[in-house]
Amino acid sequence: MKKTILVTGAAVRIGREIALTFAKDGWNIIIHCNSSTEKAEALAKEIEENFESSAKVVQANLDKDDHVERMIDEVKSCFGSLDAIVNNASSFYPTPIGELTLKDWDQLIGSNLKGPLFLINGLIDLLKESKGVIINMTDMNVGRGLAKFSIYTAAKGGLLAATKVLARELAPDIRVNAVAPGAILEPPGSSWSEEVKNKILSAIPLGRLGTEKDIAGTVKFLVDSEYITGQAINVDGGRSLL
Repeated sequence: MKKTILVTGAAVRIGREIALTFAKDGWNIIIHCNSSTEKAEALAKEIEENFESSAKVVQANLDKDDHVERMIDEVKSCFGSLDAIVNNASSFYPTPIGELTLKDWDQLIGSNLKGPLFLINGLIDLLKESKGVIINMTDMNVGRGLAKFSIYTAAKGGLLAATKVLARELAPDIRVNAVAPGAILEPPGSSWSEEVKNKILSAIPLGRLGTEKDIAGTVKFLVDSEYITGQAINVDGGRSLL
């Protein structure tokens, strides 16, 4: 029986690379998207045409409780089983103190913490049946005090804490780990100047930005590693050493 993985935010960028990595290994892929439905459908078609895998698309806004509830039902009906969840979907933008809004809170907490936790909650029975794996995408900046990103960092810090709690709570049936990317890609809708890019590179011991493949490879490693749980791996070119 083929294994099945749910990747949130899988239509583009890092999520897309994670989905393709597991498709190459013959996994069934559940591609979650919010607004990138056309790209998600195109990815599903690409997977089914090029790999010995099946792919299905589920659309949901993780900020909205009813969307998450509907998504849980749809995921359960996709393949009837679930072996892994990668909580990759994320919102990222600054929220300087003095300018915080409840909308910012709902969006950043929803996509980065509340949505992932309630997805796990709703799919836990399937994961227990398969002795599955959960991978949460956090951020190497969680412990560094990233100025102007208080809500985002609180959300990712909460997801990291939840990773460790769930690793204890769900053992030995389910393994739970986190991947904490460093500088991988420019934020959606923005472009770094050469000055900004050089400043970022100067703080990375390996002297280069990471790639989607660096993250996808680490996710695959953690899914395959049967004696690792409760860990967070920084994939940051050594940035966290400084």
